Amino acid sequence: MSEPLGVAILGCTGSIGSQTLDVVRLHPDRLRVVSLAARKDVESVAALASEFPDARLALFDEQSARRLSEQVGKPVASGVEGLVSLAEMPEADVVVVAVAGMIGLEPTIAALRAGKRVALASKEALVAGGAVVMPLANDDTLRPIDSEHSAIRQCLQGEDRSGIERIFLTSSGGPFRGWAAERLREVTVDQALNHPTWKMGGKITIDSATLMNKGLELIEACWLFGVSPEEVEVVIHPQSVIHSMVKFRDGSVIAQMGHPDMKLPIQYALLGPERVPSPTRDWQPMHTPNLTFEPVDEQTFPSVALAREAFRMGGVVPTALNAVNEEAVHAFLAGRLPFVGIFEAVERAVSAAPRLEPTLGNILKTDQEYRARFNADLAQGVYSNSAR
Repeated sequence: MSEPLGVAILGCTGSIGSQTLDVVRLHPDRLRVVSLAARKDVESVAALASEFPDARLALFDEQSARRLSEQVGKPVASGVEGLVSLAEMPEADVVVVAVAGMIGLEPTIAALRAGKRVALASKEALVAGGAVVMPLANDDTLRPIDSEHSAIRQCLQGEDRSGIERIFLTSSGGPFRGWAAERLREVTVDQALNHPTWKMGGKITIDSATLMNKGLELIEACWLFGVSPEEVEVVIHPQSVIHSMVKFRDGSVIAQMGHPDMKLPIQYALLGPERVPSPTRDWQPMHTPNLTFEPVDEQTFPSVALAREAFRMGGVVPTALNAVNEEAVHAFLAGRLPFVGIFEAVERAVSAAPRLEPTLGNILKTDQEYRARFNADLAQGVYSNSAR
């Protein structure tokens, strides 16, 4: 048997990182942890360092990295440079990029340039930086962890992609499915964090509530599968059993199905297309005999339309959309912005974004500029009475 694949996990303490570790533990003959990185969770990474003593370590926050180094008695890298060093290390065969926000972009680029396989969970790398990431990647070296894109990739296994007519991205609809726009003005943080299907981190859970996660996934799908935004349709599927579908020119539609569980797409990104046992719960048709679909109410939830428009406009417009959405979500979680203010902020960003070539420098500059612009507007009360 060949040596286990060396796995670098950037974002090891989050939901995706923790589940990636569960998959690695399930297959010690196939996978081994060679490095671990997080933002600043010293205690959690210290515990993992004890479990995986040979793993190299990094924390994005410099002060936290120093504390961790003192605690574990070995060097701990820091900053984006630290994450990049783990992404490039010779022992890493697969780099799992599951860090929150734009800090995953440069490690993704570094890993691909170093010839690594990237298992990508951080949407920002493609939403904001697809123009610089995709020229470095191919179908084998860049593997999506998102359940929707993993489903599409599985549906396309062995297929000629020129035969794609439409991709259907499925959405649970979030906690506010069926609500009128007027009701959204009073949404609380607790309500928005109460997702009906998935257990995820705060930022992605709010994105699910606004349906911006589907907008971001639409942009990702365009980059990953070489389709136009008009060829991607979002449909509401409350049961969350069909994770996405592909319709081909002959009329055939292929779907990937199963109970909601991120361990399956994680495992497929690491070991696919080989099928090996996983800890996911078995699904049978009678478990969910009624599968239903609804259209997206784009008047109440404009996020998908905004993302589609941003991708059409191209350049750094998706970068501005992503940056402002992320800052707006954090502001909502902190009680500084109403829920509907997220829509208003993103709409402003798409309308005002500059028409610049999407070089890495322009992407990083636009990201910082639009975060700062949103926060300045917020401080001046621009969004204090947000309502659609």
